[in-house]
Amino acid sequence: MKIIRGYKTELALNNAQITACTKHAGVARFAYNWGLRRRQEIYQQTGRSTNAMALHKELVRLKYTKFSWLTEVSKCAPEEALRDLDAAFDHFFERVQLKKAGIYTGKLGFPKYKSKKKGIGSFRLRGSIHIFLDAIQLPRLGRLRLKEQGYLPTAGGRVLYATVSEQAGRWFVAVQMEEETAEPALATGNPIGVDLGVSTLATCSDGRTLPNPKALQKHLTKLRRASRRLSRRKKGGKNRAKARKLLARQHYRISNIRRDALHKATSSLTYAQASETARARRAASVPPPKTKAERRQQQKQAKRLCRQATTENATVRPRVLVLEDLNVAGMKRNHKLARAISDVGMGEFRRQVRYKTVWNGETLLLADRWYPSTKRCSRCGHIKVEMPLSERVYVCEACGLVISRDLNAALNLVALVWC
Repeated sequence: MKIIRGYKTELALNNAQITACTKHAGVARFAYNWGLRRRQEIYQQTGRSTNAMALHKELVRLKYTKFSWLTEVSKCAPEEALRDLDAAFDHFFERVQLKKAGIYTGKLGFPKYKSKKKGIGSFRLRGSIHIFLDAIQLPRLGRLRLKEQGYLPTAGGRVLYATVSEQAGRWFVAVQMEEETAEPALATGNPIGVDLGVSTLATCSDGRTLPNPKALQKHLTKLRRASRRLSRRKKGGKNRAKARKLLARQHYRISNIRRDALHKATSSLTYAQASETARARRAASVPPPKTKAERRQQQKQAKRLCRQATTENATVRPRVLVLEDLNVAGMKRNHKLARAISDVGMGEFRRQVRYKTVWNGETLLLADRWYPSTKRCSRCGHIKVEMPLSERVYVCEACGLVISRDLNAALNLVALVWC
């Protein structure tokens, strides 16, 4: 089957390359803002909207007269930015229709102008993209060195596009590839119910608990100090720029910790965890490497092969994973828990489980939002009238069951598979 897989890694750029990437990001931001302004003007004049291709033709005509500096960057940067603007308007109109039908109750989200104050931004490139062991070649930018060698696949897939972005003073490239893989062997293991929480990231019906790193809570003091330091600096000064970079690094570190914990948690649920013996046997079947880079690449390849969905590990992969269809936006309205809930990343957890179950021949089942997984007794089915958050232990008045609140909810979720 064909799958779309993304790879993101950090770039090691020199000063000239950083300048070129900054120009591309600035042109992409300018094209997006210019296109948004032109669409509003055209709608006010004609009563009709336009699209990305018409705007791009107009921008090409202006490139050689009014905006001559656009010739210094690749033509893909403004073109892809206008396509992003098209997608933003499509999503806006879709939400308008849903709101008219009474299905959607949130904000409509009309496209807004992009500001350089919120970061340098990103740009997307298509066309002639070549990946090497230690570098990637992009249109108009040339060959850019990678900090991590052997992570981007050099063969076995078709490169769709590459996105270069800046975050906290670091530059990254994300490559979207279309890969042809074998159909995964269907999993036959026992189903697992997963109850997401705040104190622990997740509690599983098989007794496992996945820890929550609480990245924001642990770094909140440093974050507050960095934010306070930024607010005290004079606007436009060099010290304010340094303070802004320090604050950005703190936010970036927190997001990395959270993302790492989520990927480890979802992988432990969906992938087959190979033993050290299996990894050693797989590594021994490969000829010995000659360099350190080849050794690291072979270790990654062996780890990837051991985690593939095959008939041998079908019994250790759950055939069904059950999650709750949580209303995270509604849960955040409780201001006492909003920060803790946001720190968990429940939406990202569900997104990762959704595509990883497809890759591993498993099924994802979402329990109804109003299913009483917490109030229901996992032994006799008795449902409590009230179950406040302060009660961390479930005590059943009917059968006398005493069990952890989260484990009881996970057992109720996995019971849906047998219904």
